[in-house]
Amino acid sequence: MSLLSPFVLLRAWSRRLTLVGALLTLHAWALAQGVTLQQLNAERVEDGLALSFSSRFELPRPAEDALLKGVAIYFVAEVQVLRNRWYWRDARVARATRTWRLTWQPLTRQYRVSTGGLHQSFDTLGEAVASLRGVSGWRVADAKEIEDDGNYYLEFSYKLDTSQLPRPMQIGLGAGQGWALSVERNLQLNLDAPSTPPPNRPQP
Repeated sequence: MSLLSPFVLLRAWSRRLTLVGALLTLHAWALAQGVTLQQLNAERVEDGLALSFSSRFELPRPAEDALLKGVAIYFVAEVQVLRNRWYWRDARVARATRTWRLTWQPLTRQYRVSTGGLHQSFDTLGEAVASLRGVSGWRVADAKEIEDDGNYYLEFSYKLDTSQLPRPMQIGLGAGQGWALSVERNLQLNLDAPSTPPPNRPQP
């Protein structure tokens, strides 16, 4: 039986590592389409768990065109707080969702952002989009939900929510139509100090 030369083995391992790298790149792209998550912090506060995040993205041209035609554009951030359990599936202890509604007001020629019953108007689209890119001090869990010394983590997602577009616009709508804006991230919680994961880098 002939033995493989070190060169052949090295070449085989090189191909395998290249494939693994390509798969990891595709996975990262799948979790971050058009959005760079610049900051994601969670810390215990007096009344529970507070989350802050900031992101960077540009509104896709199809979304901008639809906005100027009177279509409301929605962004949604969702957080689930889970506790690790070795004996069973992890337990969800809290869930929080925040929705931003972006509209164009033709009478005042301003952009309007609405969230949680609050409304703010902006003269430019850039200013309006900037207000959508993050939040600070968002309480995502009550103190009683994280009162023990368990091992917690959170699942975070932020996206342009195409499911809230008018039904006729949703037919055949996909990433190829330029509406893909989303990012997902898991964050292990250290409830004694803020936690900050490294920023992701979405693929071009």
